[in-house]
Amino acid sequence: MQQHRLLLALVLLLAPVFAMAQVKPAPATPLPEWDQLTSAQRDELIAPLRDRWNSSPEDRTRLVERARRWNAMPPDTRERAHHGMQRWEKMSPEQRQHAQALFHAMRTLDKDERTAFLAKWHAMTPQQRNDWVAAHPAPERRRRPDQD
Repeated sequence: MQQHRLLLALVLLLAPVFAMAQVKPAPATPLPEWDQLTSAQRDELIAPLRDRWNSSPEDRTRLVERARRWNAMPPDTRERAHHGMQRWEKMSPEQRQHAQALFHAMRTLDKDERTAFLAKWHAMTPQQRNDWVAAHPAPERRRRPDQD
């Protein structure tokens, strides 16, 4: 039972990624509960996660931790996280670079310092922002093979 909950949590964690890749619109009729899905439907939902789990043993701890954190989040926090993932997917590479640099710069600031920093950021011209990002890049992140 614990394995089923963990697997369901991982599927829910990755659901926004799979939803973004969806080509046809979602059906108008509500989908059944997990227990009402056929084995084939469950396998179809779990297959991408199973493949990722099996192909990246070094990521398993991180996947489990993310699933636990996702399950522990209150619904409103999950909604904000989901919205943030959707915004990230729609960003251009330049916007993502700016967002990463800003996050890195602001993560150690207290609330007042962040407010002051963002006020300066919003007052900058696009060229000044580009110059700032070039001078203060976010550290390189380790990329997984499936992110290429």
